[in-house]
Amino acid sequence: MKLKNVLVEEEGAVALLSVNRPDKLNALNRLTIQELRMALEDLDSDKGIRAIILRGSGPKAFVAGADIAEFAAYGEREGRELARLGQEELFDYIENLGTPVIAAVNGFALGGGLELAMACHFRVASTNAKMGLPEVSLGVIPGYGGTQRLPLLVGKGRAMEMIMTAGMIPAEKALEYGLVNHLCDPDELEDFCFELARKIVKNSPVALSYAIKAVNAGLRSSESGYQAEIDAFGKCFGTADFREGTTAFLEKRKPDFPGS
Repeated sequence: MKLKNVLVEEEGAVALLSVNRPDKLNALNRLTIQELRMALEDLDSDKGIRAIILRGSGPKAFVAGADIAEFAAYGEREGRELARLGQEELFDYIENLGTPVIAAVNGFALGGGLELAMACHFRVASTNAKMGLPEVSLGVIPGYGGTQRLPLLVGKGRAMEMIMTAGMIPAEKALEYGLVNHLCDPDELEDFCFELARKIVKNSPVALSYAIKAVNAGLRSSESGYQAEIDAFGKCFGTADFREGTTAFLEKRKPDFPGS
């Protein structure tokens, strides 16, 4: 399998999966999402792989967000489809994967990058990590599960504050909030994650898969918040605020939102 934006390395029963667009701070575009899904399917079907570590290439970012240039011209229908396909193809898929996935968060994890980390079964961060959901500063909302997973991890109030301020929190606060399980020095992040993964792979892969299903089942409600997010995300694409937010981002200036 030849991939352009994703690297796969194996060390015993542990796979290291890297988003490899360091010149773009590993921003998620459509191809990267597709390649991550392909790589994860292959690893999950490989009985020799018992755990996966997901990281971003380079020292600056895990994933700095979605590739805004790719969807800045979308309308409501395209926006809704972007969120739906992204959730179904990758983010929900990771959350429900039978093989445990650890996010190794280095540097920036923003927008779709934080949503990607939150879809993993748990997260380890380096001390230089910075996390946030800045979508409202672009006239849109998180669309890859962020409005649903963040409150589950940090609580409603903290999630609302993070989403509404569009700000970043440092690694120490992410640990305090419960957004990440552990912190370590940047140079030790990969080794620390491998140490955790090796503990995981000693256990029954069948039991691990069932445990993931059971934990996820207990967190679901009868109302689909994810569908509500998809609908709201799509509607944002029909607003003047979205056009101004994305245009300002691409033009590297501060937005002046009309509010309609």
